Amino acid sequence: AAADPVSELPGSLGRGSWCNEHDTLHKRLDIIEEKVIKTVEHLESEVKSLLNIISETTSNIPIAPGTPLIDIFDGKY
Repeated sequence: AAADPVSELPGSLGRGSWCNEHDTLHKRLDIIEEKVIKTVEHLESEVKSLLNIISETTSNIPIAPGTPLIDIFDGKY
């Protein structure tokens, strides 16, 4: 009797298992990607909020006449 050619191929055993692992890995990566995107969006929001607070605070500080303005970033940003 001739053997089933598919079962004779190297690596054919467990192929379904490999596909399931591959799908599971992609699902996990999709979840991680979504979490990273949400984290980045949250951090962007926090940075914008902090920059607004800094901007409002510095604009309300009274400056004595003749006081030189200091660029805290030294023009780097």
